[in-house]
Amino acid sequence: MPNPNEDTPSALSQAQQRAVAELLRVAPVADDLARRFQEAGFSLALVGGSVRDALLGWLGNDLDFTTDARPEDVLKIVRPWADAVWEVGIAFGTVGAHKSARVAGTDWNFQIEITTYRSEAYDRTSRKPEVSYGDSIEEDLVRRDFTVNAMAVALPEKEFIDPHGGLEDLAARVLRTPGTPEESFSDDPLRMMRAARFAAQLDFTVAPEVVTAMTEMAGRIEIVSAERVRDELNKLILSAHPRKGLSLLVDTGLAAHVLPELPALRLERDEHHRHKDVYDHTLIVLEQAIALEENGPDLTLRLAALLHDIGKPRTRRFEKDGRVSFHHHEVVGAKMTKKRMTALKYSNELVKDVSRLVELHLRFHGYGTGEWTDSAVRRYVRDAGPLLDRLHKLTRSDCTTRNKRKAAALSRAYDGLEERIAQLKEQEELDAIRPDLDGNQIMEILGVGPGPVVGKAYKHMLELRLENGPMEHDAAAAALKDWWAEQS
Repeated sequence: MPNPNEDTPSALSQAQQRAVAELLRVAPVADDLARRFQEAGFSLALVGGSVRDALLGWLGNDLDFTTDARPEDVLKIVRPWADAVWEVGIAFGTVGAHKSARVAGTDWNFQIEITTYRSEAYDRTSRKPEVSYGDSIEEDLVRRDFTVNAMAVALPEKEFIDPHGGLEDLAARVLRTPGTPEESFSDDPLRMMRAARFAAQLDFTVAPEVVTAMTEMAGRIEIVSAERVRDELNKLILSAHPRKGLSLLVDTGLAAHVLPELPALRLERDEHHRHKDVYDHTLIVLEQAIALEENGPDLTLRLAALLHDIGKPRTRRFEKDGRVSFHHHEVVGAKMTKKRMTALKYSNELVKDVSRLVELHLRFHGYGTGEWTDSAVRRYVRDAGPLLDRLHKLTRSDCTTRNKRKAAALSRAYDGLEERIAQLKEQEELDAIRPDLDGNQIMEILGVGPGPVVGKAYKHMLELRLENGPMEHDAAAAALKDWWAEQS
């Protein structure tokens, strides 16, 4: 790594010092691999995000390399050395490997990707990039998305390669493209979303010319597959500063193509300003939900917070008394959530969970401010099921009022609900509420065989269980017989 000269800003000097420390830490593995490439007549360099993260001081166990070796040559070099090798990305010139190593007394499991020098570009109709291999690292770096990802360290000699000023941009915390942003985004339109994602992950500013190109070329994102868009969106939402990235997507018009329900929340306020800005409210709810996370980023919770009010534009009504209403927006929003997430190719389970949270996010308010009955508590827990903890967080996050007295009252009310749930859980099996009689017992008591009657009886007994709590077997049997007599 080069020593900074007297004119180099201190931020660059600090970054270089961090990078040296990080690279020394992974050197035993990286240098060993580099020597193997060298002996085979090829070059190897640490590249992209790995160099950026080393300069930022948080290089992990994911290492990205680039080489002039073709994929088949990479496989020959890596297979005898790595603990495992995979070829999932080989069509795009990437070979993956796993290597366990003990470094400075600590065991590490390195996830390694080695990509042949390449250039890739979209044609106007394809959803997949066309890959062609290059012959120099300079040619490879110019096709990278941003200058902070277009730096490399040639190994094993540790030569720092930065033809596009990535180090200065890293110190300035700004995202620029190696060439013109128009050329970069034309090659791969997903890079526009990556700009928003990196802004959110790194808390960087996006250069004005890049924002302009994103705005003018937003429609190009349409040719990118839903899966690639979804993956970038997930990384953005799970980042440290998702609001920054989401705002950029909305402001540039990209969100109108990939998540149109979000910019649609920018409702014009009525002349009396009697309802809040739903878009701003949504971003605050997302931030408040993140603050309540306990075990790291929770994609289900964050998506639910982001989408919980998307039904409001379709349900907005101006009432005769001047108020604005959004009746049943949670039901409409749940359907819209399912449709959008399905279009983005999310898993069925995640679609189901997020849609359910959107549907339930107002349930707490439906019970009013009075004392919760046992029946109401049971139904709340039953309806939330395994999503109860997330529903607690979403409901609390949905309070964005600036009225401190009102906010405190809502918080106390929800505290009360959670206390009631805890009390009932000590007395009953709230997590798996079932009727006091199962299907076989129902058939035996009524003297009937399998059929619709058993289902109706089971449903009736479940309602009794929710309303009255557990019953002894004889009492449950008597209640079933009473119901059966009414049916007859």
